[in-house]
Amino acid sequence: MTDWGMKGDMANRTLTRTVALGALIVVTGLAPFTPAITAETAGNTPVIQVAASEGTSRFIPLGIGKSVAIDLPADIKDVLVADPKIANAVIRSSRRVYMIGVAVGQTNIFFFDADGKQIAGFDIAVKRDLNGVRAALKQAMPDASLQIEGIGDGVVLSGSAASAAESQQAYDIASRLVGGGEKVVNGIAIRGRDQVMLKVTVAEVRRDVIKQLGIDLSGTINYGSAVVNFNTTNPFSANGGPLSESFLTGAFPNVTATLRAMDRAGVIRTLAEPNLTAISGETATFMAGGEFPIPNGLSCDTTRSPPLCQPQITFKKFGVSLVFTPVVLSEGRISLKVMTEVSDLSTENAMTLQVTGSSTSLTVPSIQTRRAETTVEIPSGGSLALAGMIQEQTRQAINGVPALMQVPVLGALFKSRDYVNHQSELMVLVTPYVVRAVAQKQLSRPDDGFADPNDPQGVLLGQLNRIYGVAGKNDARPTGDYHGKYGFILD
Repeated sequence: MTDWGMKGDMANRTLTRTVALGALIVVTGLAPFTPAITAETAGNTPVIQVAASEGTSRFIPLGIGKSVAIDLPADIKDVLVADPKIANAVIRSSRRVYMIGVAVGQTNIFFFDADGKQIAGFDIAVKRDLNGVRAALKQAMPDASLQIEGIGDGVVLSGSAASAAESQQAYDIASRLVGGGEKVVNGIAIRGRDQVMLKVTVAEVRRDVIKQLGIDLSGTINYGSAVVNFNTTNPFSANGGPLSESFLTGAFPNVTATLRAMDRAGVIRTLAEPNLTAISGETATFMAGGEFPIPNGLSCDTTRSPPLCQPQITFKKFGVSLVFTPVVLSEGRISLKVMTEVSDLSTENAMTLQVTGSSTSLTVPSIQTRRAETTVEIPSGGSLALAGMIQEQTRQAINGVPALMQVPVLGALFKSRDYVNHQSELMVLVTPYVVRAVAQKQLSRPDDGFADPNDPQGVLLGQLNRIYGVAGKNDARPTGDYHGKYGFILD
């Protein structure tokens, strides 16, 4: 507060009471200050004194709507509240004051005596009242060591939790009580984060059956004055073409008949057994397959005449892929999100592109994809089976000469039958384990015990490898009469 008083009979006298704010005065680095020299200070060097500052203030945290009572050592004559919208001070007696938190923020309050000297100063930080949130966290997770503090209009969770599920639960409780997840910062550390190994078996069996039967006729039959010309070629439209050029050709009077017959059956087995390990809450991926090129526009050199254009190529992945995200819950249970995919190249629905200005053509194959995605809760060591993904596709086409193909028995000479059947079944077995680190000597590699043969063994005996150690035995040499060198050999 600053009071300026002036009376008519005291026009030549000025009474000034100045209270300097600590937040506005910096003792070091002050700009040159030239006070107004009155009659009372003329001829004397003015003295600047800091009446109140933050250096002598005490910090007091307050909640919104909360108060604190302060007893001061001297009678209060004047009080200064920097921002009454943040906190307020109510004087109940000459030495007792109540400070009340109004809104989230920071301010300071100074108290002065009758001589204008500072009695006390307080830095007030008004925060959210988090006692209710602390009680709720303690009741929900009594064994967790959690702290919650307010910063501005938000809160920060800190401490440690036994699992990611406890951390998420604390975050959900704080978000619900504070009023918005964007105001909660989760800084909870996980004690001894678990690691999950996922053992996956992906098996797919596909069976293809193709049957083709047709007769191509070419020739001429004369009947009196009537002439009948034969020139039939069976297209086998279901499969897109014949499996063979010809099977049996016979020549009759003026007629040549070619029998096209083929029966094909095939089985494809796809198997992958990836093992992946990831920290609880993190994502791990696996991919076993390859990439094939796909044209993606043209890049033309316009400096040439005519312009030379080259296709731009991108690559598309195919094969067996696995993506999983584990979260270890209490008592060894695992929340598991799994996405697995089996894809393969196919000539069906393939696309052929002709390169502009060139005789070169590009064939882009299609991809047959089987994909499964799920989220389950499963104990460590339990298995999840994704089965029943059966697909069956049948195509059949009959092509022939109208009317003649309907004749019983003999109609088979004037028609062709093309039958295609595709059957496939995909099964995925998933088994998660909560794992710990192991020593290197407890692990084995696929090439344990493998060594390249020397020249006499490879040339004379036809050996492709030699085994020089047997696991689980003290003798590193194999049984039998082999006494060759083993270990790392440099010739």
